[in-house]
Amino acid sequence: MIRFIDEHKDRRSGTLRWGIEPIAIQLGIAPSTYYAAKSRPLSARAVRDAELRPIIARVHAENYVAYGADKMWDHLNNVEGISVARCTVERLMRDMGLSGVRRGRAWVKTTITGDGVERPTDLVERNFTAPAPNRLWLADLTYVKTHAGWVYVAFIIDAFSRMVIGWQASRSLRSDLAIDALEMAVHNRRRAGADLSQLTHHSDRGVQYLSVRYSQRLDDNAIVASVGSKGDSYDCEENGGVVGSGLTLATTGR
Repeated sequence: MIRFIDEHKDRRSGTLRWGIEPIAIQLGIAPSTYYAAKSRPLSARAVRDAELRPIIARVHAENYVAYGADKMWDHLNNVEGISVARCTVERLMRDMGLSGVRRGRAWVKTTITGDGVERPTDLVERNFTAPAPNRLWLADLTYVKTHAGWVYVAFIIDAFSRMVIGWQASRSLRSDLAIDALEMAVHNRRRAGADLSQLTHHSDRGVQYLSVRYSQRLDDNAIVASVGSKGDSYDCEENGGVVGSGLTLATTGR
């Protein structure tokens, strides 16, 4: 109640200021209760909260409002050098109305299987590991929530480093979405001088990955294609946690 009075005491209705006493009376407390509370020294927790709030607000804004409580807690402890409990971060973010972006994969079906289409052999057989970079890339489409709304995202991760190396986002499931992500991955790795001569590209049975144009892009770069045995869900599901927060941050501008 004290905070509510502080936040609204200077509001006006026409030329009339709300003021402390009228608000206190409407809330059913004596104005003296408000003044007594304000005259008491702040508790150690209140002082600590007051110190943390502007820092949390700044970090949240600097990271494209993508950080939830877990990442905010990790950032404060390991980047800002502030020792703080996770429950404190969660409480303050909740009080401040701050939250991170959330993935929503289950909301929309993104894999439209290419039944009847000739497809490459499954060379991976759910062994989503690699002995070195650029030996195995894993591709998929998902649907994520960003501060700008829901978007489709095509992405490619390197099975060795577990890094998202190519991605593209769109409000519609356009045909070039997967191709654009592939070309981004190829461009990034070739620019870094990477050797792609031993690379296998693995995906599910989505029509985007079985299209003539996508297959041609793989051939143009001498990349071996592999298609999973499942076509109704992300065949690289074990990598969901890897893509998770990194992909979510990527689609918000990080």
